[in-house]
Amino acid sequence: MTAPKLWIVVARCHHALALLVERDIAGLGLCLSDFTVLEVLLHKGPLTISEIQAKVLLASGSMTAAVDRLESRGLAVRRSMASDRRARRIELTPDGRRLIEDVFRAHAEHLEQAVAVLDETEKQQVYEGLKKLGRSVSI
Repeated sequence: MTAPKLWIVVARCHHALALLVERDIAGLGLCLSDFTVLEVLLHKGPLTISEIQAKVLLASGSMTAAVDRLESRGLAVRRSMASDRRARRIELTPDGRRLIEDVFRAHAEHLEQAVAVLDETEKQQVYEGLKKLGRSVSI
């Protein structure tokens, strides 16, 4: 298999899964950037905007807009940090935690259904291969 052919397959697979996820998340009442911020806060705990940005790969302006939307909906709050009063951590509110726990559970189930065409060995091989490839590429 040639590298260009592999690239096309990876790109098309990513595109198909991305469309599935975006449709899924929109059906649950969130845009993808808001979902990714809520999801990282759920799994990593309170973080600064720059820490969230590094994990979810959103541009700075998109991050601020997402946090503003989540805060206006009462799903997240900005809190000053005792160690650095200039920095602010973003935390889930109880309503935000309830929402993302429910939404993430449904999202995970839909992803499991999408990848069910692969057996466990194939999933592991795809995971290891893509991880190895991603780590080898210099950005």
